[in-house]
Amino acid sequence: MSIAQDHSHDHAHDASSGHAHHDQGIDDIGDPGSRRRGKLLFAFALTTVMMIAEVFGGIWSGSLALLADAGHMMVDSLALLLAFVGAWMATKPADARRSYGYGRMEVLIGFVNALSQFVLVGWIIYEAVTRLMHPGEILSGVMFVVAILGLFVNMVVLRMLHGHAHDDVNLAGASLHVLGDLLGSVAAVLAALAIRWMGWLWADPVLSLLVSLLILNSAWRLLRLSAHILLEGVPDGMDCAEVEKSLRSAHPSIRNIHHLHVWQLASGSRMATLHAELHEPAASASALLAINQLLLERFNIQHVTVQIDPDGECFDQTPGCVGHGHP
Repeated sequence: MSIAQDHSHDHAHDASSGHAHHDQGIDDIGDPGSRRRGKLLFAFALTTVMMIAEVFGGIWSGSLALLADAGHMMVDSLALLLAFVGAWMATKPADARRSYGYGRMEVLIGFVNALSQFVLVGWIIYEAVTRLMHPGEILSGVMFVVAILGLFVNMVVLRMLHGHAHDDVNLAGASLHVLGDLLGSVAAVLAALAIRWMGWLWADPVLSLLVSLLILNSAWRLLRLSAHILLEGVPDGMDCAEVEKSLRSAHPSIRNIHHLHVWQLASGSRMATLHAELHEPAASASALLAINQLLLERFNIQHVTVQIDPDGECFDQTPGCVGHGHP
C-alpha cells in the first residue's frame, strides 16, 4: 500500500491553495513591497551622508562619542543596504534549485547584522578605555552641532522603519542598528553639554561605554532570534505538544498524530510536517482538510505537509519519528 501525502501549499506558489504566502508579508497592511524597499534605500542614503558628516565632525572636535557614532552609522549604512537587498531577494520566486524561494535571506541578513554589532561594541569599548586613561581636548561646540544633526537624522530613519520591524527580522536588524545609532547621538549630545558646561572630558568615553552596553543587549536578542529560525526551532510561543493534541481531535477519523515538526522559513512564515494515522483511510480527504484548517486558523501555520500512514504502520524509522509505537 502506498503512502499518501498532502502538500497544502506547493512550492510553486499555487494561488488556489488558499494559504498566505511568505512574500505576501512584504506587501501586507497596505504597504507595497516596492514602497518598503524605497524607504530602505532612502534611509541608506540619509544615513551614509550623516555618517560622513560625523566622521569629519569627530576628527575635527576630537570626540570619541561622535567617532563611535560614525562607526556605528557606517555599519548602519551597510545594514540598511543589506536590508534593501534582502527585501528585494525575498520577492524573487522559487526556482528549480530553491524551491522555497529566497525568503530566508532576511534571516541571514539579520544574523549578520547582529554579529556586526558585537564587533562594533568591542571597538567602542577599547577606544573608550583608552580615552579614559589618556583624555584629550574636545571641541564641544562642534561636537554638539553634529550630534544634534545625527539625532535628528536617526529619528527620521527609525520612524520610517519602526512600523514594520516587529514582524520582519531583516527590518528588525536594520532598526536595531538605527536605534543604537540614535542612542549614540543622544550620548554625544549629553557628553558635549557636560564637557562644555562642566569640563568633564571623561563624559565622552563613559557615555560611549553606556551606549555600547545598550547596543550589546539588543544585538544579543536579535542574534538569538535569527539563530533560532536558522536552526529551524519551534516558533516562540508555540507548544508542539499542544499542537499535536489539537490535531488528534481535529477530525473523528484521526487515530494518532506523530512525527510533528513546526518551524519558520522566515519571520511569520510558519511551516509544519506530520504523520497521521486514521481509523478510516477512506476519510483521508476530509481529515487532511480538517488538519490544514486547524493549523492555519489556530496556529497560523500556512504551509503544511501531511503523510498518511496506511494501516497505522509508519515507514519512517528515523530517530526523529517518535510517537508511533515502534521500537
